[in-house]
Amino acid sequence: MTLVIHVLLKIFDTILSLILRLYKNVSIGSGFRAKGIPLLNAWDGGEIVIGNNVQLNSRNRGYHVSMYSPVKLFAESNNTLIRIGDRTRIHGSCIHAIKRIEIGKNCLIAANCQIMDSSGHELCLENPEDRINSKGKGKAIFIHDNVWLGTGCIIMPGVTIGAGTVVSANSVVIRDLPPGVVAAGNPARVIKEIVHV
Repeated sequence: MTLVIHVLLKIFDTILSLILRLYKNVSIGSGFRAKGIPLLNAWDGGEIVIGNNVQLNSRNRGYHVSMYSPVKLFAESNNTLIRIGDRTRIHGSCIHAIKRIEIGKNCLIAANCQIMDSSGHELCLENPEDRINSKGKGKAIFIHDNVWLGTGCIIMPGVTIGAGTVVSANSVVIRDLPPGVVAAGNPARVIKEIVHV
């Protein structure tokens, strides 16, 4: 019975991957794989560009931690871009852009991460009653090649994460991180430099 379920899921994933190629303002490279049903939204002229051999995993089955929701890629407004590099894997995480979010090649994004280039609303400290009707301004996020985000990371607006960096589970990144380090905490700080042999 397990083999039958596995085969049926593989067929479903193949059909789903073909259907996702029909989405408006979404371009998908060759070798794309979807497990489960991701939420892809490119509104008002926004664009989502997915590279070759990218995997979007929205299925808990076979994944090592609990995934709270499917992958969500949301390019909210005109001239918004979400770009995902070749061979990157994203598991049950939200990437929400009103300006620009770029993720490099060979990145690993574990489940339950939140990557957002806007806080959603302005602070409106002088007139907090206006906050509910405000819309946050975007600051681009750049995640370079070979970055690994552990489960539950939050990447805040305007952040750049350097190539090869590892961000520990449940870290909150509010400032740029250099390449080739391990970072952890809230706010995330460098705890180790990675020595390349």
